Amino acid sequence: MRPRPPDASGTLDRDGVGLYWEVHGTAGPAVLFAPTWSIVPSGFWKFQVPHFARRHRVVTFDGRGNGRSDRPAGAAQYAVDVFADDCRAVLDVTGTERAVVAATSCGTLWATRLAARHPDRVLGLFLIGPAVGLAPGHPERHVYPFDTPLDTREGWAKYNAHHWRRDYADFLEFLAGRLLTEAHSTKGHDDFVEWGLGIPPERLIESDLAIGAYTVEQLRDDVGAIRCPVRVVHGDHDAVRPHAQGAALAAAVGDGELLTIVGGGHTPHLRDPVVVNRELEEFVDHVVPRPRARTWTRAAERPRKALYISSPIGLGHAVRDIAIAAELRALQPDLQIDWLAQHPVTDVLTRRGEHVHPASALLANESAHIEEEAGEHDLHAFQAIREMDEILVNNFMVFHDVVTEGHYDLVIGDEAWDVDYFLHENPELKHYEFVWMTDFVGWLPFPDGGDREAHVAADYNAEMIEQRARYRRLRDRSIFVGDPDDIVPDTFGPGLPGIREWTEANFEFSGYVTGYDPADVADKQALRAELGYRPDEQVCIVTVGGSGVGGDLLRRVIAGVPQARRAVDGLRVEVVCGPRLDPASLPACEGVNYHAYVPDLYRHLAACDLAVVQGGLTTCMELTANRVPFVYVPLRHHFEQNFHVHHRLQRYRAGRRMDYDEAIDPDGLAKVIADEIGRPVDYLPVARGGAARAAASIAELIA
Repeated sequence: MRPRPPDASGTLDRDGVGLYWEVHGTAGPAVLFAPTWSIVPSGFWKFQVPHFARRHRVVTFDGRGNGRSDRPAGAAQYAVDVFADDCRAVLDVTGTERAVVAATSCGTLWATRLAARHPDRVLGLFLIGPAVGLAPGHPERHVYPFDTPLDTREGWAKYNAHHWRRDYADFLEFLAGRLLTEAHSTKGHDDFVEWGLGIPPERLIESDLAIGAYTVEQLRDDVGAIRCPVRVVHGDHDAVRPHAQGAALAAAVGDGELLTIVGGGHTPHLRDPVVVNRELEEFVDHVVPRPRARTWTRAAERPRKALYISSPIGLGHAVRDIAIAAELRALQPDLQIDWLAQHPVTDVLTRRGEHVHPASALLANESAHIEEEAGEHDLHAFQAIREMDEILVNNFMVFHDVVTEGHYDLVIGDEAWDVDYFLHENPELKHYEFVWMTDFVGWLPFPDGGDREAHVAADYNAEMIEQRARYRRLRDRSIFVGDPDDIVPDTFGPGLPGIREWTEANFEFSGYVTGYDPADVADKQALRAELGYRPDEQVCIVTVGGSGVGGDLLRRVIAGVPQARRAVDGLRVEVVCGPRLDPASLPACEGVNYHAYVPDLYRHLAACDLAVVQGGLTTCMELTANRVPFVYVPLRHHFEQNFHVHHRLQRYRAGRRMDYDEAIDPDGLAKVIADEIGRPVDYLPVARGGAARAAASIAELIA
């Protein structure tokens, strides 16, 4: 899911060639993110567009040959002049008089051409990894001719028209490795290969021939005609275009600036988006200064403040985080807590009287993305999080703005993956105490994902291990919400440490955080009377959490209710849909009551005779703590529910696992309900005081 839809879009007819364009945002100086080589669409700028649309009018378009634009035949259709004129035409059709132009690789050719021929339209040039022949290229690229059949397919021999026609996918895999030379770049690699498949090899051959027809003499003339500010960003490990070419371009424009990304490859806007976004933002502000009213508060006058970030994927984080915040306030009464959160967590926080930071409205919604990625009771959680990368970049940039302007003493991130990851990638940005909390450690692959998924999961784990070894200072506290025995007995991957061994060395353990006082639900009969449950009825609560991916399980359970009611006298079924599922979308069924949202659901779960739930940790552990029989049905391909949560529940001897395929048969499901409802349990006790222990540890940072 994209972090934000365009405010306007359309297709421009350029002499019979359709060019798809988008405009994002309406205020501030305009920024045109120009297309680059037709091997990729405008999605190449996915980490930049949402962030800049908050302050600028952003214009993008799919270059001819890819995306939603046409793929015309003939090398003349892909000439540098044609692309430069495409840029001008898109500025015209979008009503954009002038813009800062950001371009990368081959796109720098048409950006400089545009600035040279139409200086009145270009406010500034921000050029990344420019493909300019102002300095020698990598020698290995010039060994093999492009249009001659070769008897080898090694290395840059793959950059050959005949090889593209024979095995285009092999070329894409090779080039992805050259574009992203940085370690742990599997997502960018996969994205590039997918984008590259968007253009037929024959069209790409024609585009390469067209670019080759643009001479160095023409380039020098264009560069010499540039009158606007220029900033060049180039990685010194760029394996496609050497750093010397970017440096030569910056020098050739006279007052051009050069930012060298040490260790960076050809696409830093993909691999290091935070630093590129900040550089481009500073450049735009330099080119088009904007008046700003600013304040600065003396340190002695600043209130003691914490920013709490609670993961929106499931409501369990909100429950435990509110409990920890309450304990923290008891220890630090003068602490002001702001929450940076998303729907549906914001609803829970508002009901509890918490202060939700206004910038929360700028966050891209992770729950909506998860729902979009889900199938029928099937959520490949690891892949869904990988596909959430542009959401995470957008949300980190929002977070960074908040902490930069807000003078926070403390940031608490409960599975705030974006914050933790990008702080480790940009350690200079940390200027507050940072607490990281999680209830699982380690990405785990599914067997049916094959070798590729196993490799990618291990690579993600290895990157995290390396980050923590290099920058231990970034997490002032790492708190595992649970006990050492709750950690799965697996390794992070081949050659990597055991998950429990590493976690014990790098985390402290709070024990589980229930989020409520167990004394409130200790008297079950009084609780049932208060909630309206009669002594003579058997109450089954069915709930699937707050992310909205559980509709299929609800329908399966509802289909089995008639048979279950015949097997269980006095059966009453209460279905809690959660804040993102409409009860009206579910079938009516005798004996079933529907609820969109139930505040303090834990009280109803403590009072019921049976619960049927997904495999989410919070609900399952609440049921375990209250010694209520329950059936849990993990989402297929959800590694956390199938491995991490399942292991923890086995440790507590809690719940009955039922795979979704078993729930197909209504009679079989009814029998499980009949077998489990009211069954005596022998769960291990869940220790109390987790919220207080977590808060005590956090409070030490701001004492």
